[in-house]
Amino acid sequence: MGASSALLTIAIACFGLLGLSAYNVLQRTKEIGIRKVLGASIRSLLFVLSRDFLVLVVVAFVIAIPVTWMAMNSWLEGFAYRIGISWWIYAVAGALAISIALITVGLQALKATLANPIKSLRTE
Repeated sequence: MGASSALLTIAIACFGLLGLSAYNVLQRTKEIGIRKVLGASIRSLLFVLSRDFLVLVVVAFVIAIPVTWMAMNSWLEGFAYRIGISWWIYAVAGALAISIALITVGLQALKATLANPIKSLRTE
């Protein structure tokens, strides 16, 4: 029950992030085309498109660390045999969240950067 709920939550979050990144790429199509015509590399375009989302994920993670530590610490105090939560658990969770966000946004950004810039600039 717990693992399936976590996977469902992660999938819903990824769909939301995918929709938000698709909307962002749609709004910045002409900017991407102009940058490509002026010689921007695919790596720099991926960085420009992914930077805002990664900053949001890092800020959310920094806010979530103390909240989850307090909640888990108070929950674990109710048990007879107490354990502490190691720092590496938070590091793994943060790395996993950043990698999932990077994959979700990066695929959408890669699709936009590989598109022909003439088609995006011709519509105006």
